Amino acid sequence: MDIADARRLRAATDAAGIAWRPRSGDRFVIPDRDLDESVFVVSEMTINVERAIGGDIIKFNGTTEWALDSIAASEVLWLPREDQLRELLGVRFTRLEALGEPAGGFAVTLDDGRRFVHVDAERAYLLAVLAVLDAG
Repeated sequence: MDIADARRLRAATDAAGIAWRPRSGDRFVIPDRDLDESVFVVSEMTINVERAIGGDIIKFNGTTEWALDSIAASEVLWLPREDQLRELLGVRFTRLEALGEPAGGFAVTLDDGRRFVHVDAERAYLLAVLAVLDAG
């Protein structure tokens, strides 16, 4: 999912009254701050690996110093995972089908029979979510 997709999803979820409640594991981008290509992940704890002579050491840090201490959730764009997109579809979702060669890809089928096909399963889910929310 790219920033344009994330913007479309935000517009659709906002119009539908669906609010993103950030939780651990959620991915997001910070647009318009020269960070468009950086994907961030919500985490309660940062884990680093330090290389040492006796072997690797895994360090657990509660916080990380960075120039950006905090940012309003409204200023970032959520990049939902497949499971979160499927959750947005709710009972409308019927199945995800892996398509055979030569084209490959995936099809998401809804309860009304509509299919949304893309080479990437996450993108197929996104297309289905946008169609459901836009029809709203």
